Amino acid sequence: MKYITLVCAAGMSTSLLVSKMKTVAEKEGKNVTIVAMSESSFGSYSEPTDVLLLGPQVSYLFDKMKSENEPKGIKVGLIDPLSYGMMDGKKVLDTALAMLV
Repeated sequence: MKYITLVCAAGMSTSLLVSKMKTVAEKEGKNVTIVAMSESSFGSYSEPTDVLLLGPQVSYLFDKMKSENEPKGIKVGLIDPLSYGMMDGKKVLDTALAMLV
């Protein structure tokens, strides 16, 4: 099982993206758990995370999130703005899984 967490300003816009990612993962037989939340909620989130992806609206937090979380073994990346805007669940899922290779 791989754990992917998406973070945005309020966690609402990424929820739709998570839904699309889950549909693709199920269709492709990928064993993943995907959740979305606000940036402020992630600090107290205690469930496992293998990949943390930041939405475009919180991309300014990338360096901070990377320095705080990569020492814990969490890969940190940015969601491509075009993929985010198009709610391209496949592209974002593929990006997250590629970070684990």
